[in-house]
Amino acid sequence: MTALGDELATLVTESSDPRYSKIDTLPVADLAAIMNDADATVPGAVRKALPQLVPAIEGVADRMARGGRLLYVGAGTPGRLGVVDASECPPTFNTDPDQVTGIIAGGPAAILNAVEGAEDDESAGVSAMDEAGVGMLDSVVGIASSGRTPFVVAAIARARELGALTVGLSCNTDTRLSAAAEHAIEVPLGPEIVSGSTRLKAGTAQKLVLNMISTITMIRLGKTYGSLMVDVRATNEKLRERAIRIVKLITDADREQALGTLEQVSFDVKLASVMIARGVGEQGARALLDGANGRLRQALEAEK
Repeated sequence: MTALGDELATLVTESSDPRYSKIDTLPVADLAAIMNDADATVPGAVRKALPQLVPAIEGVADRMARGGRLLYVGAGTPGRLGVVDASECPPTFNTDPDQVTGIIAGGPAAILNAVEGAEDDESAGVSAMDEAGVGMLDSVVGIASSGRTPFVVAAIARARELGALTVGLSCNTDTRLSAAAEHAIEVPLGPEIVSGSTRLKAGTAQKLVLNMISTITMIRLGKTYGSLMVDVRATNEKLRERAIRIVKLITDADREQALGTLEQVSFDVKLASVMIARGVGEQGARALLDGANGRLRQALEAEK
């Protein structure tokens, strides 16, 4: 067996579970139940990793509060998951497209189609960090189910050299990625139903963790008011209706007042909410929000 073969043989994500040895003979109902049972183990495994996850998120939020960026780096499915999470931040939290980004081995073409050999290219991982201009205020999250993907490990090592906060997310233990990163998040889940197909439980775990990293960071940055999405970018009819409902909930205004005020400020939920709740014009609302560093709760509760 080759050195790589020896290494892969030690990874739980590459192992086989005898319980699944005859799944190709089962009816759909049994297969669905088996998969559902397997998926049900994922949240518990993620919960066990919370002691690793919490300080990582605190570090990301601290750097982003000081103007830094959040970058996800991965290959294959983990890379695509990073791109998906990053792409959801602008419409949900009104972030600049460059503030949260996803970098995938092989470039944008690899989002839709596999790029052969891209995950093995260490030099490309290093170059990706240099080309992104990674610096000391940035946070870079490397995602690799195996924890050994050369592109990702090299990228994280380079990001750490450049002074960025680095996080390694994997579904094995004691991995190269964990050793390379400042913060190691390991979510071991055991064998997949289809051996080695880490788009299954491992992919689900990664999605849950990325949800936590981005969402909790944005909450800490004042992007919500309670559970309300007050930095929503109202770019379509559904989101405009959501903005109206949010303003009504915060201010107890009727629909007509909420809509009219939102239209005055290009559907900026925070501005409209302050204008109505504090009885001020747009300029006064902007001053209150500026004084609260954009945090709606503080702007609403600030002394006049």
